[in-house]
Amino acid sequence: MKIYTAQQIGKADKATLKSQDITSLELMERAAVLAFSTLIKKYKNKTVGFQVFCGIGNNGGDGLVIARKILEYGYEVKVFVVEYSKYYSPEFETNLNRIKNEYDLKIDFLNEKSKKPALKKADVLIDAIFGIGLNRAMPIWVQDLVEQINDSKCEVIAIDLPTGMLANLPKLPDQPIIRASKTLTFQAPKLSFYLPETTEYTGKVKILDIGLDQEFLEALNSTIQVIEKKFLKSIYKKRPQFSHKGSFGHALIVGGSYGMIGSMVLASKAALRSGAGKVTTLIPKCGYEILQIAVPEAMTITGENEQYLQNLEKLDFQPKTICFGMGAGTKKETADFFLDLMKSTENPLVIDADGLNLLSKHKFLLEFIPKNSVLTPHPKELERLIGKWDSDIEKIDKTQNFAIKHQVVMLIKGANTLIITPEQIFINTTGNPGMATAGSGDVLSGVIAGLLAQNYSPENAAVLGVWLHGKAGDLSVKKSAEEALIAGDLIAYFGKAFSILK
Repeated sequence: MKIYTAQQIGKADKATLKSQDITSLELMERAAVLAFSTLIKKYKNKTVGFQVFCGIGNNGGDGLVIARKILEYGYEVKVFVVEYSKYYSPEFETNLNRIKNEYDLKIDFLNEKSKKPALKKADVLIDAIFGIGLNRAMPIWVQDLVEQINDSKCEVIAIDLPTGMLANLPKLPDQPIIRASKTLTFQAPKLSFYLPETTEYTGKVKILDIGLDQEFLEALNSTIQVIEKKFLKSIYKKRPQFSHKGSFGHALIVGGSYGMIGSMVLASKAALRSGAGKVTTLIPKCGYEILQIAVPEAMTITGENEQYLQNLEKLDFQPKTICFGMGAGTKKETADFFLDLMKSTENPLVIDADGLNLLSKHKFLLEFIPKNSVLTPHPKELERLIGKWDSDIEKIDKTQNFAIKHQVVMLIKGANTLIITPEQIFINTTGNPGMATAGSGDVLSGVIAGLLAQNYSPENAAVLGVWLHGKAGDLSVKKSAEEALIAGDLIAYFGKAFSILK
């Protein structure tokens, strides 16, 4: 599902008016009636009142249409017009005149000098003050109104997006955002719905297809998309009947140090469960018995040192992919080992944990990362690689610039993990807070390595791997609880996650 900028949606609106030979008022009516039909389903046969807060732009026009439909449905409604400017949009003004002339309804006009409106907690509040067009700070008195709405504890339904939220711009540090119970958004989701700074304000999001010109939308150059099952099925590789373990590649999982061998067990199991034909682990000598017992399906080789990796010896096989970093430590000898490992292959690597820490500690190593490698940092590891950021948008921009400079695939791990390539950004929505547990990242790296071994492209391996990882977590908590989830549980549910794509 593509994500569009506010400017692109504006162009799509205009293209739709032309291609469908309709007016902007007709398009507004279509969108608002659909929003009303969606929200009213919840309140059928219930005694409830509505308070509709309308700005004076097109989002406010949507609110007026919704208020009119609520009246026609027989519910009590109170309308507040938030006059943050003396200039009304033509569509808003037309709908305002219509509701004034055709309905017996008192409308309260709010401005800088008005008293605060009385908000009834029992009522449902419709937020149609500012929509997708907001690109700057709101007047202070409107910000105070937003704070009052949030303090009221009313159930809030936001139209298109919550007031105060900017669709594809950084969150303004001191600007409040209406905290919606539900957001009814038009045609496509907005980037802000998925970012840590702003996702908490939307509540449950419902995307309403208002019939914008599909051909025009498809032609728009959108570089951001939400991962959907349809896309995953298009990249998923079914196994040929006449295949063998050699058909599905050989992954080399490299890492571990004294006391940190468990991360290698998790990554190796995950690579196997993701379908790699063969997995070999390369670890210090102290982990040999552990790996042999814990993961009998994997082959195990050791370096010459007992407690950490150093002095890479020539391998007697060429793996399809190498995954490095889990529990490896950051000793100088391990940094030299890592450099030799990168020089030993032209195939993409998966680099995680201490591999990332070594890259940030020894910047010269960045020059040797094989093209199209996949880097999987958590927020602090990312900060050490790209520097600090002031907003989620800046974080995304800096991460993509890093991906372009080094020709790699970058993950920004967290709720709604982002997969960032030099050309594209993918947003994953599977997963849950129970996955914030030790070893979860090791499992993710193993999954991606296993998919790379099977000849998935780095981009597709990252996208599919992140989705599988999150879906396994979701399946796991259905049988248990988020608090009880441990990393090994994820591996156990990969099979069920894969079956969803078949």
